Amino acid sequence: MAMKPQAILLLPLLILSSIISSHAGGIAIYWGQNGNEGTLEQTCATGKYSYVNIAFLYKFGNGQTPEINLAGHCNPATGGCTIVSNGIKSCQKRGIKVFLSLGGGVGSYTLASQADARNVADYLWNNFLGGKSSSRPLGDAILDGIDFDIEQGSTLHWEDLARFLSAYSKNGKKVYLAAAPQCPFPDSNLGTALNTGLFDYVWVQFYNNPPCQYSSGNTANIINSWNRWTASINAGKIFLGLPAAPEAAGSGYIPPDVLTSRILPEIKKSAKYGGIMLWSKYYDDKNGYSSSVLRSV
Repeated sequence: MAMKPQAILLLPLLILSSIISSHAGGIAIYWGQNGNEGTLEQTCATGKYSYVNIAFLYKFGNGQTPEINLAGHCNPATGGCTIVSNGIKSCQKRGIKVFLSLGGGVGSYTLASQADARNVADYLWNNFLGGKSSSRPLGDAILDGIDFDIEQGSTLHWEDLARFLSAYSKNGKKVYLAAAPQCPFPDSNLGTALNTGLFDYVWVQFYNNPPCQYSSGNTANIINSWNRWTASINAGKIFLGLPAAPEAAGSGYIPPDVLTSRILPEIKKSAKYGGIMLWSKYYDDKNGYSSSVLRSV
């Protein structure tokens, strides 16, 4: 059957559209460390975010009883955080992936051995992923994966934890792995783990690290660091991690116009570009950062 002239004209436009959309990115956000940032359900209802990291499981490993801290949102000690289950399901219905973030800047976490890593993986599977436990802190919702925000403690056995968690993907539902390394390359805590090639999303923290972040109009350091990360890490997608407001970090804030005009056009040249990550929902609410850059991401 001969194609109509209009259809022939439409083909190049459709091809161009698919190319553009293939380089479109999403925004990952951290939620859970300020009770004034709205609920998880409200966070996903904004339509701004593609990924949400629930922060943090701040205590685990080395025989410790794991503990989650969601600041002013709920009290896990009394089972109060099971209400978050509804928010997780609401986000997932919108196509948003939801992760539990391990670690953070303040906490008590470490992996003492390979066996310890297996125990932590089992705990995560049974309490937050597809397994079963009577003590699921966030209720019966099944999270999409685990985020490694490892900023302290021992540097050992994180690759073992990644392998054990990834192995659960064989049970019918993929366990996605994400990581939030610092921008100095390689990351001192997660370098070995990232080399496993198991991580689907890597949101590099390009802040609080002057040698590899934006500073006073200088975009060279952050772009050079980005290029090194994307050339060196075997990961699904890599994201530019940023503070959502000047007060969200000690340094590294990028004004939205600088990000959209000078940095995003450069980093989007990488086939590994996945979008940006923002710390955090609370600061994004205060500053409106995601709203300012969403169309350019």
